[in-house]
Amino acid sequence: MSSIVISGDTSGSITLSAPAVSGTNTATLPAATGTVMVSGNMPTFFAYASSTQSITANTRTKIQYNNKLWDTNSCYDATTNYRFTPTVAGYYLINATVTFGSVSSSYSEIFIYKNGTNVSYGAAQRANSSYNVVSINSQVYCNGTTDYIEIYADDNATVGTIVQSSPLYFTYWSGVLVRAA
Repeated sequence: MSSIVISGDTSGSITLSAPAVSGTNTATLPAATGTVMVSGNMPTFFAYASSTQSITANTRTKIQYNNKLWDTNSCYDATTNYRFTPTVAGYYLINATVTFGSVSSSYSEIFIYKNGTNVSYGAAQRANSSYNVVSINSQVYCNGTTDYIEIYADDNATVGTIVQSSPLYFTYWSGVLVRAA
């Protein structure tokens, strides 16, 4: 295997090594300055609600996505704060869905919060008398250290509603880095 070593003035060196397979391999670097991202350091997660959660009527409530399928950089807290705190600065695509049960309202709402402040909003009309599904997706910039994202929802019902978790993934959210800062 052959390799190329690039040495900086004071920053150490970088070694690029060819894979131990035959054939031609091409890596194209963008004509831009900044951090080159590879699949191993791009944070992504998928979390879902594995139990029901009571929602008080007309009250924004943080959704407790209490289980995760994956979390590549250990950025999602599924036990305490139910928030995503990415470790790489950049622009993240956030997708979230909440399924309300026992719906008596005309519409339900979902919110993406960054650092405790609403940055994106979505709403859905009642689908039928047994449930209502509301989804949102948006890109959000995070600084890679202290910024965090949470999902809130409410229902304009005259009675409380339940966020459903069955069948699995009725209530879920995910995030992925789409461009480093």
